Amino acid sequence: MIDHYVERLIDLAIEKNLITERDRIYARNQVLGLLQAQTFTVPTERLTYGSIPDVLQHLINDAVSREVITDALDAREMLDAKLMDVFLSKPSEINQTFRSLYQDDPTKATDYFYQLSQNSHYIQTERIAKNIQYEKKTAFGKVDITINLSKPEKDPQQIKREREMKQDVKYPQCLLCKENEGYTGRTGHPARSNHRVIDVDLGNENWYFQYSPYVYYNEHSIVFCEEHRPMVISKDTFVRLLQFVEQFPHYFIGSNADLPIVGGSILSHDHYQAGRYSFGMTEAGDLFTFTLADFGDIKASVVDWPMSVIRLKHKDQAPLIEAADHILTTWRNYSDETADILAYTDETPHNTITPIARMRDGLYELDLVLRNNRTTDEHPDGLFHPHQDVHHIKKENIGLIEVMGLAVLPPRLKPELDEMKTYLLGGASIEQHHKMWADELKETTTITKDTVDDIVDQALAEKFVRVLQDSGVFKSNTKGKEGFKRFLDAL
Repeated sequence: MIDHYVERLIDLAIEKNLITERDRIYARNQVLGLLQAQTFTVPTERLTYGSIPDVLQHLINDAVSREVITDALDAREMLDAKLMDVFLSKPSEINQTFRSLYQDDPTKATDYFYQLSQNSHYIQTERIAKNIQYEKKTAFGKVDITINLSKPEKDPQQIKREREMKQDVKYPQCLLCKENEGYTGRTGHPARSNHRVIDVDLGNENWYFQYSPYVYYNEHSIVFCEEHRPMVISKDTFVRLLQFVEQFPHYFIGSNADLPIVGGSILSHDHYQAGRYSFGMTEAGDLFTFTLADFGDIKASVVDWPMSVIRLKHKDQAPLIEAADHILTTWRNYSDETADILAYTDETPHNTITPIARMRDGLYELDLVLRNNRTTDEHPDGLFHPHQDVHHIKKENIGLIEVMGLAVLPPRLKPELDEMKTYLLGGASIEQHHKMWADELKETTTITKDTVDDIVDQALAEKFVRVLQDSGVFKSNTKGKEGFKRFLDAL
C-alpha cells in the first residue's frame, strides 16, 4: 500500500493548492527519497480516503517498520515535517503571496496563511481536535475552558535521550527564534521543516508572524522579535501592539507580563500572541469610568472582570501610547500596603502590566491588566497567583490567554473529572485533592446522570473564575474597588 499512500499524499497536496499537477513527479521522488523507497509503481486505482495527517501516519509507520527511522517521537515528527516541506514554497515566495493578498484585504492574507499552516500539518489539527473545549457563563460573563490533550506525551526513552543529550547546542537559541524556520529538528528541539513565518515591521524593527502549532483559539498566532532578547513591557510595547492592529484590524494582540510568576512560559524572547477571537474579557463591560487628568479626550474605564483591568479608547494611537506609558510608569513604582501591593522588595521589582490591543468600532483600544508577582510566607507561589486551595485545578502561571478568560488546564484533569463524576453519582473513590470540592457540590446541588456533566463543567468554570480572582491585584469587592480608586487618584 505504500505506493497508494504516496500518491494519495500528492493528490491531497494538489487538492489543497500546495502544489500543481506539474509538480507531481518531482514531489513523488522527493517523498520516495525521504522514505528510502527503492521502487515505485503508479497505482491503477487511487485512494479516495484519508486526510493528510492520516496518510502521514501510514507513511511514517511504514518507515518505522522498515527501520528507516526509529519509533521515537522526535524521529517520527522530524520525518513528518520533512515530508510536508516537500510541498511548501520557499519563505520568500510565501511572503510575496501574503503581501499580494494583503494589498487587497488583510483578512485574505491571514486566511491564506492560516489555511497554509493547517494544510502543511504545521498546525496539528488532528491533535487539537482531542482537546476538551467549551464555554460557560459566569457572574463576569463567559469563560472558555480547554483541557489540553493535544501535545503528544513523551515516552520514557524520549525523556532519557533528552536528559543525556549535550546541552551545548545553541542553534536555534530558543523555540521562538527566526532560525526555526525550516529547521530539521533534533532530540529536545521540535522539527520545523514545514515551518514558515511572515515578515512584519513593528516600531521600525523586524518582527515575524506565525501561527501556534497547538492553537488554543481561532487563528492563535505568535508575533516575535528578530532579535533574541528578553521580554520587556515598555512604551515601545504599546507602539508595536497598536501598529500591529493598525495593520491587522481583525486581530487582537497582547503580551505576557515581563516578570516571573505573572509572566508567560518563555520570558527569554520578546514576543506577543495574537488572533481572531473574542474572549470573555473582551466582551466584559465597564465597572465604572474615570478621567485621566492629562488625557481628558481618552475614554477610560475599569473593566468588570475578576482581574484588575484598565481600558483605554481613542481614535489615534499617540494619545493612547502616552497614557499607557503614564499608567505603566506609575504602576511600576506604586505601593499600597492596605491592598498588599508593594512595588519592590529591596531592589526586586514586583509590578508590571499585561497589555492587550484591538480595534473596535473605529477606535483603538488598549486593555492594561495590572500584575504583581510578590510572594509571602502564606502564599509562596505568589500572592496574586492561584492560591493553594485551587491548585487541584490550576497552579501554573496565569499568562495572557488565561488573563483574557481562556483556561488552559492540564491533561490530568480529564480522567480525574471523569472519576469525580462517578463519585458524584455514588461512586466510592476520588482523587483526594478534589474530594472537598466534590463534597461541596454534593451538598449544594441535586445531581443526576443527565445533569452531572453540565454541573461539573459549570463548577470547573466557576473554579477558574476563582483562579482569576486570586490573580487580580484589586479584588472584586468594596475594599478592592476602593484600592483601585486610590491607584487611579495616583495617576
